[in-house]
Amino acid sequence: MLSWLIFLPALGAGVVALLPGRATGLVRWVGLLIALATLGVAIRLWALFDPSQAAMQFVEGRAWAPGLGIAYHVGADGISLLLVGLTALTFPVALLASWSSVTEQVKGFTAAMLLLETAVLGTFLALDLVLFFVFWEAVLVPMYFLIGLWGGPARTYAANKFLLYTMAGSAFMLVAIVALYILAPAGERTFDLLTLQEAGVGGPAGRWLFWAFTVAFAVKVPVWPLHTWLPDAHVEAPTPGSVVLAALLLKMGAYGLVRFSLGLFPEAAAAFAPVMALLGIVGIVYGGIVSWAQADLKRLVAYSSVSHLGFVTLGIFAMNPEGLQGAVLQMVNHGISTGALFLIVGVLYDRLHTRQLADYGGVAARMPGFAAIVTIVMLSSAALPGTNGFVGEFLILLGAFRRTPLGTVVAASGVILSAVYLLWAYQRVMQGPLRARHPERLTEVGAREVLVFAPLLALIFAIGLAPGPFLRRSEASVRAVVARVEAVADRARMEAVGKAGCGAAAAPQAGRRPQGTPAGPRAAAQGCARGQLLDHRAPSRSGAVRSGWRAVGPDRGESG
Repeated sequence: MLSWLIFLPALGAGVVALLPGRATGLVRWVGLLIALATLGVAIRLWALFDPSQAAMQFVEGRAWAPGLGIAYHVGADGISLLLVGLTALTFPVALLASWSSVTEQVKGFTAAMLLLETAVLGTFLALDLVLFFVFWEAVLVPMYFLIGLWGGPARTYAANKFLLYTMAGSAFMLVAIVALYILAPAGERTFDLLTLQEAGVGGPAGRWLFWAFTVAFAVKVPVWPLHTWLPDAHVEAPTPGSVVLAALLLKMGAYGLVRFSLGLFPEAAAAFAPVMALLGIVGIVYGGIVSWAQADLKRLVAYSSVSHLGFVTLGIFAMNPEGLQGAVLQMVNHGISTGALFLIVGVLYDRLHTRQLADYGGVAARMPGFAAIVTIVMLSSAALPGTNGFVGEFLILLGAFRRTPLGTVVAASGVILSAVYLLWAYQRVMQGPLRARHPERLTEVGAREVLVFAPLLALIFAIGLAPGPFLRRSEASVRAVVARVEAVADRARMEAVGKAGCGAAAAPQAGRRPQGTPAGPRAAAQGCARGQLLDHRAPSRSGAVRSGWRAVGPDRGESG
């Protein structure tokens, strides 16, 4: 089922490529139907998923390069399931929205969108590091052309900046993937994610590799201060491209932090959690303040993503069930709310061809139905109780407060800031005197545009009023990740205490040794456990501990 889900859009792109370029209507309908078919597969996946299981489900595997330990290996757990559902919903919405905003080279645009969907789905479902990297990099190609060919006046600059930033981050990840393979014993080398998670990586090697993966993901989130590519990419991308970029591509980075940074390197993640939480808090406040200072509506929404994804980063590195589950749900919430905000900007731009706040005013009087949509979406983005945004941010702040009360108080100011800049923008655009140069173009949203917003509005209230079905599907997987990190952190603390105790006990014995006890380094191993950074593994599925490379000494990485 997962292979059909992943590659159905790519097959659709092949069909679109065979259609005549002048048959614009046919191309649009075929692209939309393929995206809807993919959504149908995702809905079936959602229905068949067992939320009580933390393990991967619907697993498919086939040897790809067996001599190197590379395989086509895909699977879904509760974390990836929510993001797969978001992906499958976003693309038909974005394609339907493109019918008014993309009028040139429609065939190429539709094919690029469908190829992008395959790459995004593969990224969320890959369980082999090489396969994951292939899908991760494959995302860049269609997104680069979506910005570079169908974007705004500065599209070339924005596309190149997007490509350079993300490829620079990917270089760190590629080095780390190769290092994971090389540092393992010759007979145990693999790129299988589940096997590597069971083996665990600690010590200095684990810390360096943690940062290599984390930098790659932090660029994509983006985590402050690696965010500077994002506003340019959002502003210059066409409306459907901005929707996909905000709803999905940024979530790839956050997903990577959960799946790889925490999953592969729990000891390093626990050690550096305060640093990442601090960066998240800075991003929350910085993004809110900078959003308030924008005169361009689309740039305002772009900077708001820096603030909202700061909450996601804070929740992930709270590393408790409340914070992490709130972060996973907030990934979905941000995709819905911010995707809808970019659609709102697109509706306004299609009519007046300007994004400057000063060029608007009084829109609600001419478009009352549209004003109601804008009100709901902006209140959702501001985390009003009863909407989806409130549930995610509340859980994040609840989890973060257990980890850093003072930092949580600072982060909570981001909720206030989001209300300030969103209501300020609403007042400038929707209220006051009509300032548009061509007010006759401000026509009410049509049936197609209402259909674009309808599923997003439904989810805003569904998650806000009844979040249980969404939280239950991710709960078991989230608790498994947290339990693993907490076990490693507890073990590291016990080893540190034990090592300190051994040192204190051994000090009075310096210079004399009871008869029959060994001398040298082995004495410490027998009299008191060495400060090992052990496997950091869970038992394997067979009940035995799966072998894998690990750091043995507290101050160095060794193979064993």
